[in-house]
Amino acid sequence: QVQLVESGGGLVQAGGSLRLSCAASGRIVSPNVMGWYRQAPGKQRELAATMHSYGNINYADSVKGRFTISRDNAKNTVALQMNSLKPEDTAVYYCRLFGVITGDYWGQGTQVTVSS
Repeated sequence: QVQLVESGGGLVQAGGSLRLSCAASGRIVSPNVMGWYRQAPGKQRELAATMHSYGNINYADSVKGRFTISRDNAKNTVALQMNSLKPEDTAVYYCRLFGVITGDYWGQGTQVTVSS
């Protein structure tokens, strides 16, 4: 079993920055992918950014150039630095860890609200 604990959400004005963090614990086996998904009210959950334990990174087009994902494989943590935030970035952000051996796990979600 794997547990994911997120932190760092909050309220920020447009143009501001926030940093999300996620710490995973439990039976975690490499290779795996850690990343962030988001779900805005009335919309489906969508990918924001993911990072493979080998280093490959994937960003949604809507966040490219503004968000930066990073991870520490030794500590099983992943972070998302979000800059130049827009009101349309408002959503619940979920941390996810998945791997063929480890399985597929989600955090409880953290609210990010960007005011105009």
